[in-house]
Amino acid sequence: MEGIREVPAGLREWERIAAHSHILGLGLEGLKAKPVAGGMVGQVEAREAAGIVVQMIRKGKFAGRAILLAGPPGTGKTAIAVAIAKELGRDVPFVPITASEIYSAEIKKTEFLTQTLRKAIGLRVHEMRRIYEGEVKELRIDQQPHPYNPYMKIPVGGVIKLATKDSSQTLKMDQGFAISLLRQGVETGDVIQIDADSGRVARLGRSREAAEREKADLASVPVVEVPEGPVLKNKEFVYPLTLHDLDVAQSRAGVSVFSLFFGGEERKEISGETRAEVDEMVKGWVEGGRAEILPGVVFIDECSMLDVETFSFLGRGMEQELSPIVIFATNRGITTVRGTDFSAPHGMPLDLLDRLLIIPTRPYTREEILEILKIRARAEKIAIEEEAIEFLADVGAQSSLRYAVQLLAPAAEVAAAEKSKKVTKEHIQRVSNLFVDVKRSVGYLREFEEKMLK
Repeated sequence: MEGIREVPAGLREWERIAAHSHILGLGLEGLKAKPVAGGMVGQVEAREAAGIVVQMIRKGKFAGRAILLAGPPGTGKTAIAVAIAKELGRDVPFVPITASEIYSAEIKKTEFLTQTLRKAIGLRVHEMRRIYEGEVKELRIDQQPHPYNPYMKIPVGGVIKLATKDSSQTLKMDQGFAISLLRQGVETGDVIQIDADSGRVARLGRSREAAEREKADLASVPVVEVPEGPVLKNKEFVYPLTLHDLDVAQSRAGVSVFSLFFGGEERKEISGETRAEVDEMVKGWVEGGRAEILPGVVFIDECSMLDVETFSFLGRGMEQELSPIVIFATNRGITTVRGTDFSAPHGMPLDLLDRLLIIPTRPYTREEILEILKIRARAEKIAIEEEAIEFLADVGAQSSLRYAVQLLAPAAEVAAAEKSKKVTKEHIQRVSNLFVDVKRSVGYLREFEEKMLK
């Protein structure tokens, strides 16, 4: 068949293994953390505290509050934040940023923060739409010569017959509908939806009967069942949005909110009046039962880089009626608050620290490092001998977890070059000699300090 070729057995689909690809959740049973679960290892108290926060977010009892994840580098602060997002579900917005993004954005600092906070406030909008739905039994597109090119024909209308399991209906269509059907590639045997108000055509798939008649081994269109009931019906659609999406739509004159699903460019600056209109509109939707608010999460990593003005703005933003949950993370101790001359814990103003729930993270033990390395090896599909991973755990305990994790991939490359099926202790030792940790790097600098540029 043209366009189809065999794939070599050794070729794998390209995939990127990120630093937290193995995180599936907090690994809780009720509100108790399992020692190893959901890709999480150790940090039992921190995970249980995060589990309580997740329950409060789900029940809507945590809006306008903030959390601080504080601990040394490599103790799982970002992993806990990612796990919180996985626990909250798909529709709940999770907006991760780093403090440096605030200063590198092209827009004003306050505008960037406002957009970030409103991106993390979700909205599930319910809308009833009049739609024609069914299997295409007949389709005729009327065409006529193009007014400027008589050798080319253009669609001008047509007739389509839709049928469900219980009824059928023949519809006449104008030029716009005919063009939409041609663009979607609709043909007899397809199951489609036509929005009676907006004219949007959606091709759902191929009917099971048509697919069985064609007996195709490979099909690019999914096989679906023919719907039941009348052809014309009122059907509820659910649109997951954020307040920022509504702000963007409202700032475009004459554009519907639901046009967001069909593309378009954003304006960088949004006025306060526009946001006030959106808030009033959302309140009306919620009171009328058309929508429900989903408070999401803003995760700000390396928050010690924020200045006092940003902390003040965020403190005020958390007090708003519509506000997300803010999770700060830092590995700093006593340090200067940026933009001031005084020092404070974690580089944050004391008045803001008093309003935060602080979750501490602690360094991993050697046994916990070993479990994390095993999970990472499975996630990266690296076969490693037991002796090698035990040695790597010792390396992690002596230097850091991050250094041990980073040695996995280079060791696998060395093993592959030597045609070894598994990573051995010798491979780990070789790459650890080639790539030094921070302590050995400092020793190297001290040894050659006089030859280094100052």
